Amino acid sequence: MDSASFFRDKSLGAQSPLSGLISLLAAVDALSHIDDLDTLAKQLVFVVFTGEAWGYLGSRRFLLELDNGINNTLIETVIEVGSVGKGYDQGVKTFYAHTTGVSSATNDTLNALQLAQDSLGTKSIKFSKASESNPGIPPSSFMSFSKQNPHTSGVVLEDFDTSFTNKFYHSHLDDQSNINSSAIVAAASLVARTLYILANNNKTLNDSSLNTIKVNTSLVDQLLGCLLNCEPGLSCELVKNYITPFSICPSHYVGVMQGEPSSQPFLGYVNDVSRFLWNFMADKTSTPLENATPCSENCSGTGGVCIKQEIDGKGICVISKTRYVPAYSTRLKYESALGTWTILPPNSSDPMGEADPVWAESNWNVIGLRVYSVQGGGYDRAVFWSGVAVTVFSYFLIKIIKAFIAKALKQD
Repeated sequence: MDSASFFRDKSLGAQSPLSGLISLLAAVDALSHIDDLDTLAKQLVFVVFTGEAWGYLGSRRFLLELDNGINNTLIETVIEVGSVGKGYDQGVKTFYAHTTGVSSATNDTLNALQLAQDSLGTKSIKFSKASESNPGIPPSSFMSFSKQNPHTSGVVLEDFDTSFTNKFYHSHLDDQSNINSSAIVAAASLVARTLYILANNNKTLNDSSLNTIKVNTSLVDQLLGCLLNCEPGLSCELVKNYITPFSICPSHYVGVMQGEPSSQPFLGYVNDVSRFLWNFMADKTSTPLENATPCSENCSGTGGVCIKQEIDGKGICVISKTRYVPAYSTRLKYESALGTWTILPPNSSDPMGEADPVWAESNWNVIGLRVYSVQGGGYDRAVFWSGVAVTVFSYFLIKIIKAFIAKALKQD
């Protein structure tokens, strides 16, 4: 979800990576309207990473935290939605599945993608396996998973085959004009149906059940306006339904770590987009309580989380497993007692640890600019002659005072 540019406040990243993020959010929303999600044979987990452009901070920190509680071998397969905003080839929305190798789980995913494509009943949306001449997967968060466990199967869905093309990558010009909303809708439809097929554990599904999974095109348009423009920007109704934004113009720069890393950080230390995404995902993947209660009534004690708390100070308690994991280098350790950070030596057991960079930067307040206007020539001449007049007056005044003092001394 993060991008970069010469000016950090202009980091939009419409094609890379926001097109994939918006596609994922639309797919999650589409699946949230399915009635039989609780009966699925497999559990779906949705993850949004940040800091991936800076040494895969988000995905590597997530896997480190995951190792502390869950065996990562339980991850059967990973589907990553990459850059999908330019999926057009002669009017056909074409997406390519990049894989690390051949496995039964990978084949199941490719088959599910094919079934999802067929169920859409249109020739304008096409899925294809990436060329076998490719040396693996493109740079993506899935690399963190495959490096930690080479047996992890996965697919990276992109809108390119052999070469990545985005002339505005990490530039303020990578804005909404650089992508196509219908391509994002098409990718979301493909992903949502693929996930539903996989979660059903290859049970026979008819087209009628898959056709109930429909992507809300209006939601995609709203997300584009909220996350990629200043008008309406983060002041749009969708965002304001979940949080009270601190700013209007969105920026997807990863930012700097403030305060102690925590799963429940101070709201002022988390940017608007991250807080919105957490609330949105918690809402769409939640199970509402029989009696909706304000968050003040021990929401966490019932296994719930509090959403929309910024709106009225009370929020709504829902049952959800949505969690917030701060993204920072695995070579950093925070000492709570001292309030300091410690840089750890490279971890030789971590394939990506030896080259793990530790990024640092100054944390500015708002950058300002002071402009001085150039005075007119008449004003400059007036100042000059005034200075000459003061100089002449001062000269004669000194002569008079000097003569007066000399006369006074003679009289004494």
